[in-house]
Amino acid sequence: MPLRPEQVHLFRYNGFLKLPGQLPDEMVESLKEAVLDDIRNEVEPVVKDREGRITRISFIWERGGVFRELINSPVILDSIESLLGPNIEFIRNRHNHSTLRLGGQESVYLHRDVLQWTRNIVSVIVYLEESNLENGSTQIVPGSHLLPGIEGNSFKGNEQLEKSGVLDQMVAVPMPAGGLLAIDSMLIHGAGPNHSAGTRMSITLGYHSVDELLDVENEKRVLVRGERVYGGNDRGAKKQGDYT
Repeated sequence: MPLRPEQVHLFRYNGFLKLPGQLPDEMVESLKEAVLDDIRNEVEPVVKDREGRITRISFIWERGGVFRELINSPVILDSIESLLGPNIEFIRNRHNHSTLRLGGQESVYLHRDVLQWTRNIVSVIVYLEESNLENGSTQIVPGSHLLPGIEGNSFKGNEQLEKSGVLDQMVAVPMPAGGLLAIDSMLIHGAGPNHSAGTRMSITLGYHSVDELLDVENEKRVLVRGERVYGGNDRGAKKQGDYT
């Protein structure tokens, strides 16, 4: 459903928002079965841990089926249209994967999804299993998408952040199975450690607005809502000076 103005404000201010509504149970189960089936059959591309266990399947758009149904789901697009406008593209070369966090995984990878606010996207985490403090709920630093002057997008051992106390403000965001969490891609966040004996399965998607200044189709972007519009002021220009 579309977001209320108050919800849009919270997203802009805090850098994250629990989207209203959630996926139907039937879709959650279908997605879990599809992920586990590709893990069992080692359908490439996959990522393995040091023990050789598959912890991620990549390129879910390219896998088709229920994954594309999810990416095009009105449950997601109706909400993020309030953030991105009516013309939305899905990004194939950022996120576009499903992650399986196994029991006993301790590391917390604090990061941003992009380097610069000028190339920002909306990241949507889709929880296929309940996410809680025991099995590693998502950790976020509210408002950190507005922080300037932080180099890189991985912050483990970052001296500047450790001295500032920013990371002391990190909070956990538990989510139900089928829940949807939208994150400003400049927000500092990461998955918490999984202290349980079970798993925590999720899918991460990336969306952004159609670039109205780009008149060349990018094969790594998929139009999922609206149209590709072009508004460059070089349309109909007769000489170089018309571009300025």
